[in-house]
Formats: sequence, structure tokens, C-alpha cells
Amino acid sequence: MNAHDSDRPKILVVDDHPSNRMTAVALLSMEGYEVLEAENGIAALESIVSSDPDLILLDVMMPGMDGFEVCRRLKQDEQTRLIPIIFVTALDDRRARLKGIEAGGDDFLTKPFDQLELSARVRSLVRQKRLNEDLDHAEQVLFSIAKTVESRDPNTGDHCQRLVDQGRAFGEYLGLSRNEIRDLTWGGYLHDIGKVGIPDAILLKPGRFTLDEWEIMKQHVVIGEKICKPLRTMRGVVPIIRHHHERWDGSGYPDGLKGDEIPFLAQVFQVIDIYDALTSERPYKQAMTAAEAIAILEEETAKGWRNPDLVEKFKQFIHSTESNKPLASTEMAAIPQSA
Repeated sequence: MNAHDSDRPKILVVDDHPSNRMTAVALLSMEGYEVLEAENGIAALESIVSSDPDLILLDVMMPGMDGFEVCRRLKQDEQTRLIPIIFVTALDDRRARLKGIEAGGDDFLTKPFDQLELSARVRSLVRQKRLNEDLDHAEQVLFSIAKTVESRDPNTGDHCQRLVDQGRAFGEYLGLSRNEIRDLTWGGYLHDIGKVGIPDAILLKPGRFTLDEWEIMKQHVVIGEKICKPLRTMRGVVPIIRHHHERWDGSGYPDGLKGDEIPFLAQVFQVIDIYDALTSERPYKQAMTAAEAIAILEEETAKGWRNPDLVEKFKQFIHSTESNKPLASTEMAAIPQSA
């Protein structure tokens, strides 16, 4: 590592004993790192705001705020959660290690430092931190693109945010795993990201599409898949993006999947998506009541388009969220074709 490299990693050493800090600073400086110091937890939190370190070497026992509390605060903050933290503990302090794991610590070192071990652990975690940052930045770019796509159509309002909220609530109702609920909520933001590749003349057309225009519009799910597929963290979201317009009887697009060939999260998402579109006001229609929207979903299920068991569970979910108000059938409203 070139010590004169302006992009060299920054390490923050936090310890209330000057001699311990001096040892760590000397070892890390020899490795070419830019090393900062803080004498207690409060000073560390203040330093992190201005210095944005790549790694923190954190003593456990300090007066005032101990290392565990410092770690908890950093891991709960969206701006600092990716900074790796190495706890410095006594040789056989098992209790401290367990508390460190609970607080969110990434690794442990024992006193006195072994130079080779310190170097290897710091190098590994700094590398991992920068990889995580790259992934985090890439995800944020995707979400920004998705927001841009949504803003191109002023008629949808806060459609994506409502899908996120409803997806989380229905996912919890179904007993989905934490990762499945995350994928479902991310799908709320990203499901139509592929519309960034659809010309405005088609995307914003007020009337019905021609057959050629409809074929172009249907490509938004394929475009969206291509945009998100390279990111490993999007692995569970990509099936939602590609398949949220499939139908239970195989008449949907892009692949004509039938029944349980359709990824389950895509089935869950499309029910939420349809319900939100029906119950939201648009320039071309009034918002339907919950009862009216459920009636439309039941009609589509009778046509063979939706998973009957899933629609029934969604109906029960809406019952529970509508304060047990009865859902009576109402006269069907004409719904224009949408992408």
C-alpha cells in the first residue's frame, strides 16, 4: 500500500489508554493506513461524523460510554452501519465477545496485538467494507432510477410507497420470512424500473395502445430484469420484476407461466399491485372502495387469472385491515387496460 495514496483507508483507534492507542497507531501506520485517534466513546462518535473512517478499532472498557454502546449506535445509523468494527478485548473475556456480537461487532482482537493478525483482519474488513459500499451505491442508483420512472407519470401519485407499505403488511400477514418481505418491499419500488426504456410517446399515451405499442410496453419487465439482475442483492427481487404480469392460467407475459410456475412473491406482489391501482384515484377513474376492488379480484380469479387461495387470503387480510367491515359485492366498474 502506498502511504502517499490520497485514497488510502482511514482507521479510527478508540481507546482511553494512550499507550494502547500508540501501539495500534504505530502498527497500522507501518501498513500505510491513515490513522485517527479518539480517547473515549463520545469523542469517537464526534470524530466519525467528520472523518468517515473505513474501519474502527474499538476498545470495550472505557469510562462513560463503553465500546458496546458506541457500536450499537453506529450499526443503527444508516450513515455508519457499513463501517466495520473490531472490538479489542482481553484474552479470555468470553462475556465481552458475546456482548460484542449482540452489539453488531464484525471481529475481535485480543491484547496485546499480534502485528500479522492485526494486519490481516484490518485488510480483510476494509476490503469487504468497500465492496459493500459499492453494492450499497448501486442499489441506491437503482432506487433513484425507479423514482425517476414513477415521476414521469404524474397520475400514479405515491403508488410505489403504497406498494411498499402494503407489501410489508401483507407479507407479515402471510408469515413470510424477513428476506422475502424485504424482496417484496423492494419490488414495490423496482417493479416498473424497466419503463425507463419505454419511449414517452408510448408510456404516457392517454388512449389505448396499438398492438405494436403494446408489444413494446410489455418489454418493460424484461428491461427491468436486465437492469437489476447483475446485483446479487436483487436476486429475490428480479422474479417479481419479470413475472408480476403473468396470469394463473398462462395467459400473461412475458413467459406465459402457469399456476405455481409463477414465482410466489410475484403472485403476492401482483395482487397488491392490482388492489392499489383499483383503490387509487386516477384522472380516468375514481378510486374504488375495498369491496369493489375485492370484487374485481374475485372476477379475475373466476376467469383463471389469479391464484384462488392467495386471493382468498388477501381478502381476509383486507377484512382485518378494514376494521372487519363487511365486503359486499358491488356493480363492476369498467377498468381500462394498463401495463
